[in-house]
Amino acid sequence: MDTSEAALTAAAANDAIPRSPAAFGPGESERWHDLVAQIGAEIAAPLTAALERINALTSTGRIDRLGLRALRDEVEAARRAGMIGQQLTRFASGRLRQSHERLRLTEMLGGVLSHRSREIQARGIALTQTLRPAEVIVDPSLLFSLLNTMLDWALANAQTQIEFAIDVQPLPAHARLTCRFINRHVGTLADSHHPKPNPLDSLTWRLLEQTALTMSLVADRKQAGQVCALTLEFPSMAGNTVEGVSAFEINDGFASHLNSQPLAGSHVLVIASRRELRVQIRDALRNMSLIVDFVNSVEEAVAFCREGLPHAIIVEALQNEERFGQLRDEVTLEVPDFVFIEIVEEGSTYELSSFSGTNVARVGRDAVATSLLPALMFELSKGI
Repeated sequence: MDTSEAALTAAAANDAIPRSPAAFGPGESERWHDLVAQIGAEIAAPLTAALERINALTSTGRIDRLGLRALRDEVEAARRAGMIGQQLTRFASGRLRQSHERLRLTEMLGGVLSHRSREIQARGIALTQTLRPAEVIVDPSLLFSLLNTMLDWALANAQTQIEFAIDVQPLPAHARLTCRFINRHVGTLADSHHPKPNPLDSLTWRLLEQTALTMSLVADRKQAGQVCALTLEFPSMAGNTVEGVSAFEINDGFASHLNSQPLAGSHVLVIASRRELRVQIRDALRNMSLIVDFVNSVEEAVAFCREGLPHAIIVEALQNEERFGQLRDEVTLEVPDFVFIEIVEEGSTYELSSFSGTNVARVGRDAVATSLLPALMFELSKGI
């Protein structure tokens, strides 16, 4: 990650303040103010720890591998909090537009878990899945974000195992998604003599809660002993209607995904050694609340992907050689619809991945500013 990105996270707390607080009721306004305070705290705490490490590095001129990893984790935690703040801004602004579509919930959850299997294994978490086929009518990008946020939240709090279950409840028929795990923080909180914030109520939980609310889902979280269970109930379906949505508003065809930031929170890895190209790509993706990491070489990308796959990889043409082909084949074997975009040296066109014969989309460098973001949105939306 470029250190220049870390400096941007501190500003994200201000971005998360609703543009018109007076538009909310008294309870809502207080809730949003508490949320902004939490965003500020979760950005400040890791950045303070990181600054202390940097000061120690400045005075000693040395940092070991563990210290470097801790520094990266602290900056990453602050960046993540800032990104969540930006995502919450979408809900506060009232500019979010939903495109309701009939989706297979079981397949989407299975795809998310498959995509993130490396990360799950790296954390030493075992998954149990009991997934009955179920269809829901919701916005695809919000469902994608919800499932990933739920997994983020569970991974941060589970001890060694997470159980996912999908079933269909009768009268009226509706889908229900349950996530259950042993809360690894229970003993820590019980042994403490000083009140501590409940880790379950992290910013990730706030994002999950707000996304579910925006989607009109019923979210029920319960703690029974050491076991924490979250149940999401999707709106009941009757014919071609869903609560608050007419049959004419349900999109059964190609999804437009034209809400204000349709894939906010998606993770993009960029392989580029030239600073000027990095700047071009960063500027093109700046306002979409994407998590963007940069590496200099394919070997660095291989090491990066060992602990978990991003949602897309953008590669400069100079790096698209045999070693990248091996990485692409390995990732595609694991996630068949994984998104790859190559930035070619010349041209101002965008070529779909389905046309390239290699499952790699291509954007001309002259078109990065205008075409990279639409290309990324289109390629990512095909997997939703």
